[in-house]
Amino acid sequence: MLTGPQIILTLKVLVTAVTILFAAAMLALILGKKRLHGRLNGLFFVLTMTTVVAFELLLRFGVDVTSTFSDEARAALRLHLLFAIPSALVLPAMMLSGARRWKLFHIACGVLFLLLWTGTFVTGVFFLPHGG
Repeated sequence: MLTGPQIILTLKVLVTAVTILFAAAMLALILGKKRLHGRLNGLFFVLTMTTVVAFELLLRFGVDVTSTFSDEARAALRLHLLFAIPSALVLPAMMLSGARRWKLFHIACGVLFLLLWTGTFVTGVFFLPHGG
């Protein structure tokens, strides 16, 4: 059975990996490669939402991530979730608006998502404890 710290460490690795993928999608956009941007964003979306769903299932069905954490660690997790949950909600809107070619809405969602994802990345990778 996985422990809370092991799950957090795994999530840190996954968040870092999909963030690199997201950065590659942004680079493709800057270079004018819109089709590649869309494909990388699609992959980013699938991997990110899979991680969110898997983490939620672990929380619901058997792993108490916070039981071994201090009050400070639980506070860090709450702060992280203040960014992670809204970013997971904005992501589908951003993806749908990009696919539908609603350019201004897509850009607005993209800027909001970038801000939320930055918070998700920083709080997740640098503040969540993964030590035993």
